[in-house]
Amino acid sequence: MNIWRQISFCMAVGLLAVLTAGPALAASVSGRASTVFEWFDDAQEDTALVGYQYLLLNGKDLGVDGLNFRGYGRLADDFADEVDIDSRLYYAYLEKRNLIQNLDFKLGRQFISTPAGASLMDGLHLEYRNLGPLGVKLFGGGDVTYYEGYNAEDWIVGTEVYGHFFDSLDVGVSYLQRWDDSELGNELFGLDVDYTFRNMLNLYSETQYDYLSDTVSYFLAGAKYFQSPQWSLRTEYLYSLPVFSSTSIYSVFAVEEYQELTAELEYRIAAGLRGYARYTRELYAEFDDANVYEVGLEKTRTGRFSGYLVGTLRDAGDSQDLYGAKVYGSYLFNQYLQAGAGAHFDVLERRLEDQDDETTSSRLWADATCFLTKKLSVQAKVERVESDLWDEYYRGRVRLNILF
Repeated sequence: MNIWRQISFCMAVGLLAVLTAGPALAASVSGRASTVFEWFDDAQEDTALVGYQYLLLNGKDLGVDGLNFRGYGRLADDFADEVDIDSRLYYAYLEKRNLIQNLDFKLGRQFISTPAGASLMDGLHLEYRNLGPLGVKLFGGGDVTYYEGYNAEDWIVGTEVYGHFFDSLDVGVSYLQRWDDSELGNELFGLDVDYTFRNMLNLYSETQYDYLSDTVSYFLAGAKYFQSPQWSLRTEYLYSLPVFSSTSIYSVFAVEEYQELTAELEYRIAAGLRGYARYTRELYAEFDDANVYEVGLEKTRTGRFSGYLVGTLRDAGDSQDLYGAKVYGSYLFNQYLQAGAGAHFDVLERRLEDQDDETTSSRLWADATCFLTKKLSVQAKVERVESDLWDEYYRGRVRLNILF
């Protein structure tokens, strides 16, 4: 166990002890415990049986007014010994607003996100607010990764200065460094701008600049017109170029840029019901460009029913054409039972499972939730999946949730 994992482990254990002493310290504690069993086939068609124990903890006013704790992690094991499943600490940090006037802090494992980059970090995050229209964030600590070695010489440091001007303009400038085994791996600058004109037009942009390779690695620009309460129109342009650490062997290889143009019209049909039409032009350097059309209806739960119905068409010239559909419906029968079923046909969906790239084209599933009490529920899901890695496989999951 390396030094940063030791720090995170000790912090989690210590804070858990504080939380269990909550009544003596007049602290309030809430959270969720989830016990999950999952089975699925691996690439060799062997069936894995994985167990997870998730724990979400929120502690408020830990002996000091406004001193809070947030924590979330899991223990995991494959009882069939077919796949490697890791236990993880997703986040565990103390936070205090107004440590001194206008100064907030977070200490521990936490997710940080700026236009210059994002990471899971073991460290300290400070934010000083109300410097006129400005605010300043400073952060630094160990750069956590779940897929590679992580040691005391993997660091991340950065800052962000943001401001609110003229009642409708938000601007942020950020800077981030990553150090891999004591060597500088990334040096990135970020800029984001958001402006709303007369409560009818929102203009926004986000840019990331890679200083070590002297190139723009990410750029997003968009506009959304929303004057009418019934409909809105959004357009976006996206440019992306992969950024690798200077310490990675992949940094010496040429990479291809990706561009995307999107236009979406949304119409609110009724309370909780919307329809939309979306067009995306995917622009590739080495492959045929693709036109993707999507039309759909979405129903959020305002009564007993929720779901969606979506049709997709991907026209990619000499590349891969797809004519697909997505459908899902869920019904709340009573206060104790909710059930649903869905299907995605011929729509590419990508999910990263540990080190495996699982790209699927079709899924069929059924799910149900039984609300035993207000704080106790059981969820179950069974699905059939077709994957690019193998023809088909089945996955099942049962989850017991306890709120406290």
